[in-house]
Amino acid sequence: MSTYPSLFISHGSPDIAIADTPARDFLQSFSKQENKPEAIILVSAHFEAGGVAIEADRLPQTVHDFGGFAPELYQINYPAPGNPALAERLAVLLRNAGLAAGLVHGHGFDHGAWVPLSLMYPEADIPVVMVSVDPHAGPQHHYDLGRAMAALRSENTQIIGSGSMTHNLQQAFAAMRCGERQAVMPEWVSQFVDWFDQEFAAGDTQTLIDYRQKAPHAVRNHPTEEHLMPLFAALGAAGENWTASKLHSSSDFGVLSMDAYAFD
Repeated sequence: MSTYPSLFISHGSPDIAIADTPARDFLQSFSKQENKPEAIILVSAHFEAGGVAIEADRLPQTVHDFGGFAPELYQINYPAPGNPALAERLAVLLRNAGLAAGLVHGHGFDHGAWVPLSLMYPEADIPVVMVSVDPHAGPQHHYDLGRAMAALRSENTQIIGSGSMTHNLQQAFAAMRCGERQAVMPEWVSQFVDWFDQEFAAGDTQTLIDYRQKAPHAVRNHPTEEHLMPLFAALGAAGENWTASKLHSSSDFGVLSMDAYAFD
């Protein structure tokens, strides 16, 4: 069986599914892989729940959980199957690790899932199990979540955290209204991203978990934390002695850093 690195990807604005951006090009590069996973576990910033919720539907629906975008975006359907058996197994692993995990039905594929996956694996032939973030639990909880599912990486299963490296929506919407998709990244964003790159290179898990107190401009880049929490799940899924590789770096509207990382 193959062991896949865990991934953190920044899914950005929903319209990267159709817009010509560097991040879209990067995500599409996955479609050229010869060795594709047999299953995907995806932790989405747009799936919020207390504890851990696991989508267990056999055929999850595609959910267009946004408004105000081009009509063709709402026509996209991502018909990948779910995997109820994997969802049940994952719930057992998480409960054995002391995490409150339960199976749910009807959440579907939110845009944190189907936007990147429709670019990465457009054939929609890989079963996907969605996992929630807890917006009030913080980095340690999500790191522990990743650690609890890490063993599945050696079973042809790819674990993906889908969020955003930076996520100040007030600033992003201001740039969107002005049509400034190619805006220059401000220093308060680049300094935050650079800090993570430095700590990834140092391999300092605890400092990363304490990013809210230690990273520059942490609160400004993430007024709320849910979009960074999938990164900690991906980090935890790499195991204790992890290494980080930066797969992609770009920005959208200046303030949305679209970085992606592999952890192994």
